[in-house]
Amino acid sequence: MISLLIADDHPLYRDALKGALNVNFSNLTIHEAEDLNSTVAKLENEDVDLLLLDLHMPGSSDLFGFLHIQKQFNDLPIAVVSGTEDTALISKIMGLGSSGFIPKTASAVEIAEAINSILEGDIWVPEKLREQINQVDEEFTTLAENVATLTPSQYKVLCYMRDGLLNKQIGYNLDIAEATVKAHVTAIFRKLGINNRTQAVLIASQLQLEPPAKEEH
Repeated sequence: MISLLIADDHPLYRDALKGALNVNFSNLTIHEAEDLNSTVAKLENEDVDLLLLDLHMPGSSDLFGFLHIQKQFNDLPIAVVSGTEDTALISKIMGLGSSGFIPKTASAVEIAEAINSILEGDIWVPEKLREQINQVDEEFTTLAENVATLTPSQYKVLCYMRDGLLNKQIGYNLDIAEATVKAHVTAIFRKLGINNRTQAVLIASQLQLEPPAKEEH
């Protein structure tokens, strides 16, 4: 029995993906998650053979979710499923150790091919993209490893710093005290090996992290 976790915040796409998988696999258990927190919870409580991860779930935003999960579950194969086919981003994903990249435009046959290949220990990307993938440099890999040590809350603060917000504004958006924001900033600087906001902004930009949606009060 193969156990997959589909982590995507769009129920319609999860349903479509489940339908495509059930057509091509008879011995399949499918779990679902809609954001980073529920994905981590599922992985902690279920025996999963492969994670199909959307990069743009709530709590994730581009590479952070991938890095965060990869650090916590380093033996778990992760295939990124995305509507974005930007080769620079795909190159980064594959360079950081993803087992595959599956476009949301992939057919049911391609999805089955991808999953079979990954479960057999291979790396899979669409044939049309294979020649366009470039290697990532050591500096980027180090940055990614450092960002992976951040907590989700620290990641949100980093993104807001990149967006130019002051501590007071960050605290308002996240509904936390300014002192808590300062503590997060100190931890971010320590974990990333930096000492100012300019360096933090540069790192966030290099990793293509997106600012999270404003928290509702």
